[in-house]
Amino acid sequence: MKSFLIKGGIVYDPLNGVEGEVIDIGLRNGVIVDPSSLDPRETIVVDARGMMVVPGGIDVHSHIAGPKVNTGRVMMVEDHYLTNIPGKMGLRSQTGRTVPNVYKIGYGYARLGYTTVVEAASPPLKTRHTHEELDSIPIIDKMTLILMDSNWIALDYISEGDLKGLAGYIAWLLHATKGYGVKIVDPGADLAWLYGKGYGIDLDTQLPEYNLTPREIILMLGEASTLLNLPHPIHVHCNRLGYPGNYSTTTRTLELSSKYSTGNKISMHITHVQFTGYKGSTWATLGSGGEEIARILRRQRNASVDLGQIIFGSVTTMTADAPFEHVLFHISRWKWAFADVEAETASGIVPYRYRRRNYVNTVQWTIGLEVALLTKDPWRTFITTDHPNAGPFTKYPRVIAWLMSRRAREEEMKKVNRRALKKTALPAVDEEFDFNDIIIATRAAPAKLLGLEDFKGHLGIGAQADIAIYNIDPGKVDPSRDWKIVEKALSRAEYVFKDGRIVVRGGRVVEETYGSTLYVKPEIPEDLSKTIVDKVREMFPYYYSIQYSNFIVDLSEIRKPREIPVKTLL
Repeated sequence: MKSFLIKGGIVYDPLNGVEGEVIDIGLRNGVIVDPSSLDPRETIVVDARGMMVVPGGIDVHSHIAGPKVNTGRVMMVEDHYLTNIPGKMGLRSQTGRTVPNVYKIGYGYARLGYTTVVEAASPPLKTRHTHEELDSIPIIDKMTLILMDSNWIALDYISEGDLKGLAGYIAWLLHATKGYGVKIVDPGADLAWLYGKGYGIDLDTQLPEYNLTPREIILMLGEASTLLNLPHPIHVHCNRLGYPGNYSTTTRTLELSSKYSTGNKISMHITHVQFTGYKGSTWATLGSGGEEIARILRRQRNASVDLGQIIFGSVTTMTADAPFEHVLFHISRWKWAFADVEAETASGIVPYRYRRRNYVNTVQWTIGLEVALLTKDPWRTFITTDHPNAGPFTKYPRVIAWLMSRRAREEEMKKVNRRALKKTALPAVDEEFDFNDIIIATRAAPAKLLGLEDFKGHLGIGAQADIAIYNIDPGKVDPSRDWKIVEKALSRAEYVFKDGRIVVRGGRVVEETYGSTLYVKPEIPEDLSKTIVDKVREMFPYYYSIQYSNFIVDLSEIRKPREIPVKTLL
């Protein structure tokens, strides 16, 4: 593998305390090395003078693979008809707008300077499909979170109060599916949905069949994840997503993060907070709860959020929150797909369009921005669009421009529903992110949240050589005034290195590589492991229509697996 010297770049590396310093960076054999150790005769010099050099971006929440994504592609066939980019120079053809094909996903993230992406929700039974698609996505590293909130075996352990057994089952399930962490979606809603009671259940709603509430599900899964010492905390999609007044559910859920936390470590991540940040009692009285959520988040130091920032235009929504998708179908009155995964979870898919003049859509647009700006903690507020639910990931530079520039926000506010803006705090918000804040929120903080900071999210010696270089000089550009320059520069990286190889040059993908799929292997006592396996084998014929042996994903089915061993507290 070639060696490279990135020379004279303006480096932002928050995990190592570097903010806008001119530093040379050496790359060899896929990792970052001391530049003085490079042999000049075998080293290619990349002139980065006047350019910003940062770690590869990390997206903590996106929907890029699995049966729901594939169903979205089939549902929106018109989305692909006129968007084909023919393959050339060794690259594959790309199609799709709201739900791109696997090749466009990999190339698109790489062009943005992102090198690691989390697939945010996979049913255990269908995770083999998820891995098949992850295997086909080029360039980026990836991982998948496993849905557990309505998993019947998990609910058995929770209802029995068997924390150790639940932790053992989570460990078995993550390793069996080659997953990375625990995903909770509208906890208990799928179970209630099966009994015709799944609409808008709240934290303390009594669930049918099990003597449980969503609050108890969250707390037990959170405690079990903490006991397992998983690198990523529970990833929570709050109850009552999409319902007026749901901000109170979100704030009460945030407060649960301190109930089982250890020290200052983040113990709960709440995702796409925009969708769960609504005030009001009806759609007609809808308002923003972003200010209240930010206030609670500043106090609850054991919690983090990502924005789920909406982008005006067409999207394809998809989530394991099937009850809400059924409601959205009746609102949009167009297409709807639904699936229930036996003994585990459900999903719904509905195309939608966010409109600037729409009252509700305007309120939605403000919430994520309010939470990020009013919390003003880029270590705990992450930039996402919940791709493809609130908008495509390719629009991240636009979200960044809104965060960095009040003027950019004001330009957008001129186009939206004026009556709705009066129900929000955003017009009065003056805060702006700087370049260091953005690099924290898109690189350093996601690496810490995922427990990967030893080798990702920074540019220290020994780190993975995933690097993005943008043709912008932060010292000469005022992002508040020149936000269009910032958005343009961040939309197409000048160079991107993946594992020490140039994959993007001049904003174009120039080489197709394949990254790793990361998964965890929690180490649990042998007697507990045997007990769990015996119980799962016993319950499988009651809960599943397939055989136990067909459930487990083998490493041979993953293109480039990378195991993350976990020393648990069991």
